[in-house]
Amino acid sequence: MSSSSTPEEAGAFVSTTATTVDADTQRTVDSIKNIAKNIREASSRIRDTVRTLHRSGAIDELTQAIQEAMIATRDTTQEISATARELRERGIIRDTASDIEETAIAAKATAETVKGAAQQVKEATPKTAETLREVSSKGKKTKNK
Repeated sequence: MSSSSTPEEAGAFVSTTATTVDADTQRTVDSIKNIAKNIREASSRIRDTVRTLHRSGAIDELTQAIQEAMIATRDTTQEISATARELRERGIIRDTASDIEETAIAAKATAETVKGAAQQVKEATPKTAETLREVSSKGKKTKNK
C-alpha cells in the first residue's frame, strides 16, 4: 500500500451498514479504529524517515562510525592481550603476586610484633606506675629531712 492510497483503494474492508450497538461496544470499536489509524500513520512516518535517512547518507555514516569503533576496540584488545602475555612471559605477574604474598606475610609478622609490644606495655604499666610512686615518695622523704 503506498502512502497516498486510501484504505478502500488498498482493498481494506469498510462497513457502510448502520447497526445499533451499546455505548461501551462503540467506544471499543472507535478505540480499535483509532489504533489502526495510528499504526498506519506511524508506518508511513517510519517509511518516510528511513527513506530520508538513506538519502541523506546518515545510515552510511553511522555504519562507518560503528565499524571504526569496532576496529579501535579490536586493536585495543589486541594491545592489552599482547602486553599481558609479555608481562606473563617475563615473569612480572608471577613476581608481583609473590611480592604481594611476601608483603602480606611481613605485615602479619609486624602486626604480631606490635601486638606483643602492646601486651608488654599493658603488663608493665602497673609496675611502672608503682615504681614512679615509690621514687616520688622517696624523693619527698629525702627532701623533708
